[in-house]
Amino acid sequence: MHTAPKIQAPCISLFCLLLVTVLGTPTQIQAQSLCESDLNSDGAVNILDFGVLRADYGRSDCSDTTPCTADINGDGIVDLMDFGLLRSEWGRKDCSVDSDGDGYYAANGDCDDANAAIYPGAIEICGDNIDQDCSGADLSCDSGPHASLRYQDYPSNCLNCHTYEANSMFGSTHYQWQGEAPDMVNGINKKQGKLFNAINSYCINIEGNWPVCGKCHVGRGLRPDNPTADLANIDCLACHNEEYAMSRTRLADGSLGVANPTDSMVRSINMPTRANCLKCHANAGGGDGVKRGDLSMATITNSDPEFDVHMNTVGADLRCQDCHVFQDHKVIGKGSDLRPTDDLTRGAEISCTSCHTSMATSGHADATIDRHVSRGKISCQVCHIPSYAKVATETHRDWLTHHDGTDAATCDEATPCPGHPHTEKAANLIPEYKWWNRLSDNYLLGDDASRTYDATLGTYPTSRPLGDFDLDDPTTKIYPFKYKTATQPKTVNDDVLVALDTLVYLAGTGSVNEALANGLVQMGYAADEPVEWVMTDTYQLLNHGIEPGSNALTCSDCHSGSSGLSTDTRMPFGELGYHDFRNSSTNLCAVCHEQKSENRVSMHNRHVRGEGFDCTSCHGMGAPLKKPQSDLCNDCHGSKTGSIQKIHKKHVVSRNYSCNRCHTF
Repeated sequence: MHTAPKIQAPCISLFCLLLVTVLGTPTQIQAQSLCESDLNSDGAVNILDFGVLRADYGRSDCSDTTPCTADINGDGIVDLMDFGLLRSEWGRKDCSVDSDGDGYYAANGDCDDANAAIYPGAIEICGDNIDQDCSGADLSCDSGPHASLRYQDYPSNCLNCHTYEANSMFGSTHYQWQGEAPDMVNGINKKQGKLFNAINSYCINIEGNWPVCGKCHVGRGLRPDNPTADLANIDCLACHNEEYAMSRTRLADGSLGVANPTDSMVRSINMPTRANCLKCHANAGGGDGVKRGDLSMATITNSDPEFDVHMNTVGADLRCQDCHVFQDHKVIGKGSDLRPTDDLTRGAEISCTSCHTSMATSGHADATIDRHVSRGKISCQVCHIPSYAKVATETHRDWLTHHDGTDAATCDEATPCPGHPHTEKAANLIPEYKWWNRLSDNYLLGDDASRTYDATLGTYPTSRPLGDFDLDDPTTKIYPFKYKTATQPKTVNDDVLVALDTLVYLAGTGSVNEALANGLVQMGYAADEPVEWVMTDTYQLLNHGIEPGSNALTCSDCHSGSSGLSTDTRMPFGELGYHDFRNSSTNLCAVCHEQKSENRVSMHNRHVRGEGFDCTSCHGMGAPLKKPQSDLCNDCHGSKTGSIQKIHKKHVVSRNYSCNRCHTF
């Protein structure tokens, strides 16, 4: 424990109190601030700076060789003079200015605060006479292992040295767009993925539309299953040069690349940045933030911890691969709606506690939260993603109407109207909450859609996470999900969802009738096969957009009801099984004692904490009897009749029997 320094002169009001109560390790100074008293250079003069001053207080050896952070007036001593200067600037929050919004400012090393692409640690482009990373000079293209490379020799100049890496990439899900799917209960032992058989509630399927849907494939234009697609089809620069990735598109000759390549693109080779990854992953589904709901292009340069505390340029500033760890170009981590598992050895799950180890079973300020976590039934994301879609995300798509309101059935060759289908978007949404045991039932091309028809919602699911109220399954937890619907065609006779020819719809005539007919033929049906338009839906796991701990959900956010759970609006306890009492709550109480009126929270705490009841005591099927009731009764007396409430009350209340006398727990 630190001992507060003794002040030999009187101090005044609040500051006197602070001097004897503030404890802790001083924050290390990082850079000069616009405020003399901003000792930790965080842009404000506050209690943290006072902690720095307190740690140095009384030092008289301050010099160039033994500097004192808190020697504000530079007289070699940390004393009341420095305290007075700090007090004079107390409360200022304008000590730094980030003019370009890149998370850096002049005081902490931004060498061009008018350009958001220039900041310490930015990707440096060699030979462009710009010092992107504020190192003091532009990177020379005449140094390093790639200094003499020319773009005209790409990709052979990569393959000459990196054949092993290219072969690893060739076998990955990122390149093949399909793979083994051990987390799918549908299509067991069948390779799954977007290249062939995946169906979703966005662009449905890529059948017939490689030119548009394949723009985010990490190849140089050919499908990975094309017989002529060898290692030279791998586009290394899509991941290893940010400038290239941000300009990459489908070119006129059908290849993927950039219109105006430069030698610097093959000379400035780096590990993937967020921009490399998010150029595709943030634009999935047809636009920024459309599909995932927790990723957008704003995440690349985000400097707001409330937007994302992990991918935050002034905070942790994590790269995607800090969590999605690659080994031999195979990666871990995927959403519940994604089918293949890239690395079968390591699996798909990324655990928050891999980094936040102290939070696995304890470590939260409130022991109640620790109990939620230690029981393994609440995922970290539930509390730490209170909302999603900070950039608006798609919530519904209708292929019968174009984005501009045009009836897609009126488009034809004479009056083409290609474009995106009508979509509905929303921002700042509350997630849907469901049990998930890490397994999913995802629709595959050609499936019988009636198998998973949801009569309650009237929808045909394209992706559903599996799991239910099961206290004995350690894999099952409650997770937050994005929920999304779409209007899509389905055959009448055999209930198969139809993969529209989206190339016709998006880049051809725009006719939904032509897209439908082509799609039916591509699937082996007649062009005039009877169809009907139905509602599909999908649930998608939310993992990104974690907010600071101070924004995490509190007890009242989920448990808002005072006498029961029926008034809770965020957490659907009834759907999750928590309202599945074995009897009505009135009868259930009477099993052990007279009916009582009590606040739900205190009632729950008394039974769980005070009396040691577990969830099965009141919810679900309950604790089973040790043997059939007739045999159990005969252990003590002859079998008798009566209501379960009366029998239970007689034994528990009157005779003080313990629960495990008759039940197995």
